[in-house]
Amino acid sequence: TWICQYKGSSGINAEYGCTVILRIAPSFIRFGSFEIFKSIDKYTSRLGPSTGNKDLLWQMLRYVIKRFYPHLLESGESEEDRIVSLYREIMEKTAVLVASWQAVGFCHGVLNTDNMSILGLTIDYGPYGFMETYDPGFICNGSDSGGRYSYEQQPGICKWNVKKLGEMFALVVPQERLDEELTRWETVYTEEYHKLMRRKLGLLTVEPEDSSLFANLFDAMYETHSDFTKTFQLLQEADFLDSYDEYIVCRSMASNCLSLEEVKKTLKPKFSKADCTALLQVVQKFNLQQDGGAGFNPLAMYGIEVGTVLRDHQIHTNLQKFSDMTQESRNQQCIDSWKTWICQYKARIERDNSNYTDADNYKSTRFEIQKKSNPVIVPRNHILQRAIDRAELGDYSITRRLLEVSENPFELSFCTDQWMAERDVGDKGAAVVT
Repeated sequence: TWICQYKGSSGINAEYGCTVILRIAPSFIRFGSFEIFKSIDKYTSRLGPSTGNKDLLWQMLRYVIKRFYPHLLESGESEEDRIVSLYREIMEKTAVLVASWQAVGFCHGVLNTDNMSILGLTIDYGPYGFMETYDPGFICNGSDSGGRYSYEQQPGICKWNVKKLGEMFALVVPQERLDEELTRWETVYTEEYHKLMRRKLGLLTVEPEDSSLFANLFDAMYETHSDFTKTFQLLQEADFLDSYDEYIVCRSMASNCLSLEEVKKTLKPKFSKADCTALLQVVQKFNLQQDGGAGFNPLAMYGIEVGTVLRDHQIHTNLQKFSDMTQESRNQQCIDSWKTWICQYKARIERDNSNYTDADNYKSTRFEIQKKSNPVIVPRNHILQRAIDRAELGDYSITRRLLEVSENPFELSFCTDQWMAERDVGDKGAAVVT
């Protein structure tokens, strides 16, 4: 089956092949499924179609427990306690899920309550993206101009969604009990995230200062514009024990950094510097926050997001910084940034080795853990675009190859096509297709 679709500004209609995509999951009951019971909203004046129908709410809750959390029926708890336990498990599953996203640079794109699974699964990720050049403000959804669902916002927005689910559960159980469970979100999320980061870095013991090590790593990645996935591959391949060579390791890490001209290509502000300065003054004058709020926001009248202004301000600041830099000084900046962190990391590995109970197998054990934690390949946009373009010409060889390597993302032997493991260094948001 073919459809005729208008193609861009050329005014040419083009035919595209159609297909049916079947989404599969154990359940598509979402947080938003429970919002049919929502009472009238004070901002929108909208209300759910089943407002006040507690019998139906109980029916849904009992079904979810019986079908997906049957162990709660065997706990001997009261029905109220079971609902609280259900909420606790959904909260924990969601926190673990978003921690796993952050650990591989995955951005969902549309994290509203209707796209959150009660089973802690990744569903409804239409405009998703895997980060290439590390940027905490990475946005994969072109319509998310304010950055509400950006990479760095994902843990917070998932917690907010869990809170909204709790408001629906609170129609039949005390809100205070649910709020008490939600206070554990940061603990559950942080413990899981730190566990995953230790695995990615091959650390077999725990130290309280590890959070600083992780934060400094991402600071170095951001400052040097390093590729997210490749960074962990290079760290995995480096020898920090028997034959450590600081020069070789730092040069290797610097090879993963964007050049000065490549960095400039990625810095694409929406507003001119003068307009951005004026808009920033409005943001500061009215104390506007990126997450919105109920206060007066003059920018909203013009469809301007606070997040866009703040990001543009940072972009213009970076453009000024890089305009005063030479490629030689850029190279030295990257080496110096990585040298500082590599020294911290090496010292941590040495302590890890000393404290690990099985010292004879330390090196092989950490390497095996890293291999299972750091994907060699992720579905980058330029890879997918190349597969689409070839498929439209009737050539499905890249599609089949992509499927093969995606089924074994942690196996280097499956990724023999070097271009599949490399980032797009063209203009930000554009695909490099050959």
